Amino acid sequence: MPAVTDVRLSRPARVWILVLALLLLGGGATAYTLRAASGRQTGAAGASVAGFTLDAGRPGALHVRDTATGRVARLDPSAPGGRVAGGPACDRFHAAGPTALCLVRRPGVPARSYALVLDRRLREVRRVALPGIPSRARVSASGQMLAWTMFATGDSYARSSFSTRTSILDLRTGYLVKNIEQIPLTLGGRRYHAPDVNYWGVSFAADDNRFYATVSTGGRTHLVEGDMKNWSARTLRENVECPSLSPDGTRIAFKKRVSEGPREPWRLYVYDLRSRREHPVAEGRGIDDQALWTDPETLAYGYGGAVWSVPADGTGAPRQLARGATSPAVPR
Repeated sequence: MPAVTDVRLSRPARVWILVLALLLLGGGATAYTLRAASGRQTGAAGASVAGFTLDAGRPGALHVRDTATGRVARLDPSAPGGRVAGGPACDRFHAAGPTALCLVRRPGVPARSYALVLDRRLREVRRVALPGIPSRARVSASGQMLAWTMFATGDSYARSSFSTRTSILDLRTGYLVKNIEQIPLTLGGRRYHAPDVNYWGVSFAADDNRFYATVSTGGRTHLVEGDMKNWSARTLRENVECPSLSPDGTRIAFKKRVSEGPREPWRLYVYDLRSRREHPVAEGRGIDDQALWTDPETLAYGYGGAVWSVPADGTGAPRQLARGATSPAVPR
């Protein structure tokens, strides 16, 4: 049996070893903290690549969320693949005027997210922590009014049991309405109260006061016209979802439920606010999106992992604008 050697360290040596161990542990912890902080900043804010701004590229260029990278991309026929994907990482995106809105889901259970308010250089200027899953995002033409809808439970408007929470942020005052379900609602000419009221899909008028949205209650959906100044809302008609107001403020593109089945229950329609007449557009597939008016006569929307366009007057045919894309926006 080999002899055991008794190795004893002097007191100074033991002290130096302890100091060295503490330094190594402290350095590792510091490095981990810095990496974690960097990861949180990059992941949560989804910072843009240097030089990618809303002003870069040609005026009126279509922006989308690139599904391969999760980043906002700008369509550019001269770029590889026809787009430049250097914007922030978002789950939902919209931009208008000097403002962009980026909804980002955070990992973990229960579902939580951020609403990131960005300037034209796509730098974060405000962050709002939110419960739920990002669903809809809208910025008014002036860039001063923002709205977003979150799924509180469920993951599809086609389901019979889901709950939404829709917020409106006024950048002029900084005031945030966390849930517009609090707004006094008039339905059928009478004040209406019910525990199952849900709002989603806000679209702002040019005056930054009026807005249109969907309200659901009693198993039916309604087109609602809201008034921020008077803090009131009234229903205009039934079976309207995800309204999108035209640039001239005269028409609304919307999803109309044409089937009670869960498979593609909606079709895309346009409603004239003056004549109160509606017509379908030349898109026969089920569109589950809030359409975007890219100009006074054309709609863009997401379907099947791509962004498409179609004339708003019911003529023509759908045309694919971008594969692997969602959340179309035209920052002007």
